[in-house]
Amino acid sequence: MSQPIALYYWPTPNGWKVSIALEEMGLPYEMIPVNIGTGEQFKLDFLAISPNNRMPAIVDPEGPDGQPISIFESGAILQYLGRKSGQFYGETERDRVEIDQWVMWQMGGLGPMAGQTHHFRQYAASIIADQRQIAYGAIRYTNETHRLYGVLNKRLEGRDFICGQLSIADFMSWPWIVPWKNQGIILDEFPNLKAWFERVGGREAVQKGFKLGAELRSGGLQASGKAAEEARRVLFGQRAR
Repeated sequence: MSQPIALYYWPTPNGWKVSIALEEMGLPYEMIPVNIGTGEQFKLDFLAISPNNRMPAIVDPEGPDGQPISIFESGAILQYLGRKSGQFYGETERDRVEIDQWVMWQMGGLGPMAGQTHHFRQYAASIIADQRQIAYGAIRYTNETHRLYGVLNKRLEGRDFICGQLSIADFMSWPWIVPWKNQGIILDEFPNLKAWFERVGGREAVQKGFKLGAELRSGGLQASGKAAEEARRVLFGQRAR
């Protein structure tokens, strides 16, 4: 019996990518919470696994050479899991190149831009008293997120999944569409994307991965109170160490 993969995780879109992939691939894993609101990502033992002080990360005790391997960055994790399992990563090099393009598109575009949209639309008002300082950022990133939704909507015309067959590219992007309302998006404007979002979200393994650790979340970063204030300080006040 295979030893479980250790998944260092918190229930956010980047965490959901990996939990969804593990569930879809049927790989055994154990979840190790990394509370990013209290700074657990800065502990030295986690830094040894994830030099960027970010979750998710994994440790596979049965790596390519039979020895443990640790991996950080969600895109690299999903590419590794796709190779390890032989699933959801195409059958040919041409397939993999196509999938990789959309993995990188999510890593460099959809995720960061939607993340900034969340920051300015949801969290900045709890940090900055003068709302005029927030407006430009909110408009800038909402518009760019809207543009990226349009790119994905066009890509999905005539396709059930981003690369034709269900792949890690879908597992990468789906979690970042989950909070579309908070991104100021009207999903009905993107019918191909909406149909895909519902199609992927209806899968049992996707729902199981999405719900992993849901009980760990409490309140929101935009909430009042000392706990939320401290979480904002930890997440939004970081500088080089």
